Amino acid sequence: MDKLSLYLQYPMVRYAFIVGILIALCSSLLGVTLVLKRFSFIGDGLSHVAFGAMAIAAVLNLTNETLIVLPVTIISAILLLRTGANTKVKGDAAIAMISVGALAFGYLLMNIFSTSSNLTGDVCSTLFGSLSILTLTKSEVILCIVLSIAVLIIFILFYNKIFSVTFDEDFAKATGTPVEGYNLLIAVVIAVIIVLAMNLVGSLLISALVIFPALSAMRLFKSFKSVTIFSAVLSVVCAFSGLLISILAGTPTGSTIVAVDVLAFFVCCIGGLFKGAKG
Repeated sequence: MDKLSLYLQYPMVRYAFIVGILIALCSSLLGVTLVLKRFSFIGDGLSHVAFGAMAIAAVLNLTNETLIVLPVTIISAILLLRTGANTKVKGDAAIAMISVGALAFGYLLMNIFSTSSNLTGDVCSTLFGSLSILTLTKSEVILCIVLSIAVLIIFILFYNKIFSVTFDEDFAKATGTPVEGYNLLIAVVIAVIIVLAMNLVGSLLISALVIFPALSAMRLFKSFKSVTIFSAVLSVVCAFSGLLISILAGTPTGSTIVAVDVLAFFVCCIGGLFKGAKG
């Protein structure tokens, strides 16, 4: 506790907790929708796109990488979610194609136009998250807070419509719901979450924040509302616990948070078995 209280005196550590909790909360809310729509790997695909965009920003020596990363990731998310039955490249194939292509293209650019003496360290940090939690600036924290609040407001305001689009798009269309518009909204929100999470957990681990809390909640609950609430609570607890362990044990932040999420998933699986046996 003495070590923790000492660390909490530093603003950077408090920034990490704020950002980590907000990202975990936002990603878990939309994660339920993506899992139910069988589009779980969009987080993985978009994170690789964001890596490629970040490589371009690094080559151009931009001080604010978000100016390139966010628009590129949003456009890619829109293209991926609009991939339907009338296209020649199906959704899963499109994700794989864009994911691998963006990752390779980004790494190639970083090698050809390297602006750093520690390229390996930069790539590792981008892919797996920063090895230190003391990397977030005040401007990044403010941006995260603003965008996270926007995501939460959007989810609350359009909860019923998102629920409808998630479970039965045909019925939603029949009732006059603009399904394409809400799919577009979901795509934009997911892209924003992906970009926010890159600094904390890295591009290769982002999809874990989206998938694991939702799958864990589904082991214990059946209704959309219950799954969403439990997923959000569990994701925040795992993020807080992962950050805490990372500070006290000196382990990489991103991988520690994901490891806690994986452990929570197995605990929920066991809980689901007991619940089913009693039922």
